[in-house]
Amino acid sequence: MSAFLQEQPTAIADYHERLIAKVTVYEDKFAVEFKSGVTVDTYE
Repeated sequence: MSAFLQEQPTAIADYHERLIAKVTVYEDKFAVEFKSGVTVDTYE
């Protein structure tokens, strides 16, 4: 699943509350934690 997510565009068009556990905003990145336990960091 991690490889699949890394291939996806980074623009968020919709927020699906059922899939995302939390989003953490840092000074230089966002961390998206899915309810499955997978965390994806996005950098600009």
